[in-house]
Amino acid sequence: MATIQLGLDTFGDVTRGADGELLSDAETIRNVVDQAVLADEVGLYFFGVGEHHRPEFAVSSPEIVLAAAAARTRSIRLGTAVTVLSSDDPVRVYERFATLDAISNGRAEIILGRGSFIESFPLFGYDLRDYERLFDEKLDLFSQLMAEQPVTWQGTMRAPLEAADVFPKTANGLTAWVGVGGTPESVVRAARYGYGLMLAIIGGPAHRFRPFVDLYRRSLTTFDRAPLPIGVHSPGHVAETDQQAWDEAYPGFEAMNNTIGRERGWPPYSRMRFQHDVGPEGALYVGSPETVARKIAATVTTLGVERFDLKYSTGTLSHEHMMRSIELYGTEVAPRVRELLAS
Repeated sequence: MATIQLGLDTFGDVTRGADGELLSDAETIRNVVDQAVLADEVGLYFFGVGEHHRPEFAVSSPEIVLAAAAARTRSIRLGTAVTVLSSDDPVRVYERFATLDAISNGRAEIILGRGSFIESFPLFGYDLRDYERLFDEKLDLFSQLMAEQPVTWQGTMRAPLEAADVFPKTANGLTAWVGVGGTPESVVRAARYGYGLMLAIIGGPAHRFRPFVDLYRRSLTTFDRAPLPIGVHSPGHVAETDQQAWDEAYPGFEAMNNTIGRERGWPPYSRMRFQHDVGPEGALYVGSPETVARKIAATVTTLGVERFDLKYSTGTLSHEHMMRSIELYGTEVAPRVRELLAS
């Protein structure tokens, strides 16, 4: 556990500038690339960019943003959080990430998911009634493409393939995960196809997800697969003190929760709810470097995972605050987590 991989995720949230006005999508995207560069400079393992198709998030084509980051970074691994495979074409997805892998000299990763937001389905002409079948079939095809050999495949949601090959070829294959929000069926599916498991823990205590970790490992054994990595994705923010981190992060969490909540029927977000969520029983990793490090170490120990990705962008939190959060996460949180786990 002392060799835990620590990464960052962002959805490219559109943020506010010093004047209080929302930045343009273009400036937000350029800031995301700068954030990836800083993450590389402070020695973090992974930088992930999510795919969305709605006004709160600027990034709809993560691979292009990641390619820009690849050209300006040296060591950090680059991937998605997540790629909505259900509303995309597996062949094009594979080719785009194989291209990113070439640009980054083998640092590309992909986290595949069904998507917790549904805007991409009508946008690209898919029926939400096919939500499960789309992902199942496309994951099956993507899994065959991973071998980088000619593929013959037939399903019901896209045209069949006959001895079809994909290009470019990668030097050493792609690293791929399946992002799971917390259903047993999704956990078993990830094991069946041989993908790493990335648990999106965005609510409640981490220990609630231990049964999914155990199910995944049992399923790998059932499918006669070697052990595969398990990771956690959770929101957070780091500042010099707990109070500073809470005060900086709360407006963004409130804005984002209330925007999504109006669509999904959630009650209005409150400071009381926020303070619960940043506590031991909540899923927000917000506080000083010591507070965040201790909470991450506790989660890693409880679940026995190999990776933790902090979703450091939330709502309208400013670029400057996010840059400081990344700096503290890499220079103070990461070494303290390893120290705690080693002891």
